Amino acid sequence: MAVTDPRTPVRAASDDPEYAANLRRATLASSIGSALEYFDFALYGLSTALIFNVLFFPQDDPAMATVAAFATFGVGFLARPFGGLFFGVLGDKLGRKWVLVATIVLMGGASTAIGLLPTYAAIGVWAPILLVLMRLLQGFGAGAEQAGATVLMAEYAPVKRRGFFSALPFVGIQAGTLLAAVVFGLITLLPEDQLLSWGWRVPFLASFALILLALFIRMRLRETPTFIELEKHEQVADRPIREIFTHGLPGVIVGVGLRMAENGGSYMFQTLGLAFFVTVIGDNADKSLLTWGVTLGSLIGVFSVPFTGHLSDRFGRRTVYRFGAVFMLVYTFPAWWLLSLGNYAVAIGVIAIGIGVAVNSMLGPQCAMLPELFGNRHRYLGVAMAREISAVLAGGLAGVLGAYLIAVSDGNWVLLAIYMAVLALITTASTFLAPETLRRDLTRVDDAIKVSRAEAGDDVFATTVSIKAVAR
Repeated sequence: MAVTDPRTPVRAASDDPEYAANLRRATLASSIGSALEYFDFALYGLSTALIFNVLFFPQDDPAMATVAAFATFGVGFLARPFGGLFFGVLGDKLGRKWVLVATIVLMGGASTAIGLLPTYAAIGVWAPILLVLMRLLQGFGAGAEQAGATVLMAEYAPVKRRGFFSALPFVGIQAGTLLAAVVFGLITLLPEDQLLSWGWRVPFLASFALILLALFIRMRLRETPTFIELEKHEQVADRPIREIFTHGLPGVIVGVGLRMAENGGSYMFQTLGLAFFVTVIGDNADKSLLTWGVTLGSLIGVFSVPFTGHLSDRFGRRTVYRFGAVFMLVYTFPAWWLLSLGNYAVAIGVIAIGIGVAVNSMLGPQCAMLPELFGNRHRYLGVAMAREISAVLAGGLAGVLGAYLIAVSDGNWVLLAIYMAVLALITTASTFLAPETLRRDLTRVDDAIKVSRAEAGDDVFATTVSIKAVAR
């Protein structure tokens, strides 16, 4: 197989048709996996506040049943770092392709099994236990799925357009979230007895079709050019975990910080926004109507994610990322106050902008930036750890802590706004700690955060001025 050097400028498909075909195949393979993961996770999140709390937990205290349901939602996040660690090591030792095949089977199989589970009324306490088990398996597989998709596309993409191409598979995130919101909105139109008896199971069972499609595409995928370079020079890491903790830990810490607002904000708008609005309106709230906020936000994301990825190719990863973090910080308090008004149209708009603009303005540049932070020998593991530790600290806690804050404060919007503002501040600060990674050579084995500012590509214009001054 002809291997395209990732350090070379972008080439037209006519110049290298095999490279172009592999790039298209990698984009499709990553997109399908991303769509499946976020279809399942968004569907689970939407179901948590409205279905699982009723079907899988005792109803003596409905508020605490909701908290317990969100706890199972968070359990999936607890499993993700372990999955990221396990599969991340394999990805750095064996290659990206086969790990992505394994994760899609594990993640999708667990999601399909959720649709077959008996309820609390049928088997009592075993119902939430089985739900937690499936959620753990789902999270274990998902822990390496997104990291793999991120690394795969960054390593396949042409350097000058890496931000744009790396963001394309994450359109699958928006497509999966959009599909989940549409499907959930449709099934909630069913009479309540049908919804709770069989209707909620249909979308979980339907995810099996996505598994087959993703598996077919990934089996035909070829290994990334940068990993082939590692193999060719016999530089594949024997102990990726040791390398991460001896060399890559600063990159992991900064990566976690970069993800706090993006990941936490995403799940707060998708799940807590709905739960909070139901608290404001009451049990008679039209649940299907509010999911259109998630739908519209995901639709905006189909365009905003690749667009901000493209902007990061022109203006730098940090500049675009910082814009998204600051936007969320400014948007937070008005957003939660507007949700507290109990107006459907306003709430739909607030959630749509929160997901489509605030969250996705960070997701776009993140797709290339996280892989660029790490060296080639432990990139998969580094990205997986950064993504999944942040998923626990931000996304996983968002549901449990947010639901608890709603319950104990009787729906006080200020507490939720403060929580989101803290996440946005952490991410904003992290953009000042990260080096500019634009156009970094991904065949390098050192981490960007460990090299000098000039070597990392930071402050390119200042470096150019300095060189000219020395020349004079």
